[in-house]
Amino acid sequence: MSDQRDPAPYDALLLLSFGGPEGPDDVVPFLENVTRGRGIPKERLKEVGQHYFLFGGVSPINDQNRALLDALRKDFAEHDLDLPVYWGNRNWAPYLTDTLREMTDAGHRRIAVLATSAYASYSGCRQYRENLADGLATLEGEGRELPRVDKLRHYFNHPGFVRPMIDGVLASLADLPEDVRVGAHLAFTTHSIPTSAADSSGPGPDHGDGGAYVRQHLDVARVIADAVADETGVRHPWELVYQSRSGAPHIPWLEPDICDHLEALHGSGAPAVVMVPIGFVSDHMEVLYDLDTEATAKAAELGLPVRRAATVGADPRFAGAVRDLLLERAATERGVPAERCALGALGASHDLCPVGCCPARAPKPAAAGADSPYA
Repeated sequence: MSDQRDPAPYDALLLLSFGGPEGPDDVVPFLENVTRGRGIPKERLKEVGQHYFLFGGVSPINDQNRALLDALRKDFAEHDLDLPVYWGNRNWAPYLTDTLREMTDAGHRRIAVLATSAYASYSGCRQYRENLADGLATLEGEGRELPRVDKLRHYFNHPGFVRPMIDGVLASLADLPEDVRVGAHLAFTTHSIPTSAADSSGPGPDHGDGGAYVRQHLDVARVIADAVADETGVRHPWELVYQSRSGAPHIPWLEPDICDHLEALHGSGAPAVVMVPIGFVSDHMEVLYDLDTEATAKAAELGLPVRRAATVGADPRFAGAVRDLLLERAATERGVPAERCALGALGASHDLCPVGCCPARAPKPAAAGADSPYA
């Protein structure tokens, strides 16, 4: 961990997330925000929204972000880090542009940004950078003095993100019936994305064969599986699988799907499975529906004992990791050497996304990168 305690040049932290509906009347407008520009009819959005209606039209992600905000503020206070923490979303209130306006009006001019996505991909990184650019463009049009925004590096392999997941797997294994525990398989899950987006994820040298997106997930899965083996003395078979596919069926997406994987494991005689959602920071809708509802129902249909490991959420170790990432980047910006914590084989990710990193199909301005129009 870095010994630095000075957040300068940063004067605020922005938690940047996806957003979600907070009641039945919000579901369709929220989905219209998510799918804007794709021409999807409202009736189709109502069908897609059925997952949300099963939970009263409320996505858990907003409350989980509130819990993370509380954890960050508590951690900062306990470590004498006097830095305000704000929150803005891509698709629902509090909207990112409104939060940037609030921060700018409060006098903040150098903002560190933590996105609630740990891995490299267009939707998990560059699209957030595009959102930041859109917000800054709006403020510029309003005649406001613009802050500089710096997105903190990918934290998929930071110990404060990985170790809570290791504990989650150990707890899930312990919760399985003793007669199936030793033979249990680990199914590491993440959001499926189009294979073309996966192949182009990360900087140019990482492109192809799943790109940085797949490599980063595989590296984290290997670290967790090895740690579980060290702790228990049992090396559980594991595989990286995918969930939450959307979009046109003729477009190739990453596979296998978690439900198909459960069927395959059952057919091969696996006695039990622990699903480990390493691709998700918290228990939002993809976890509650696609794993806790749909995949768990599939396992019950098969008669396959299954458990779902906890996500990181507002774990104090994750809050500490965010503090570490912030202070590490602050030291780097001041030209002071800082330790960059990372587990696994890939090392710490880059601070500044290079040109061509996680490209979009239609190029758009993106802040907080080497190609930012807002340096």
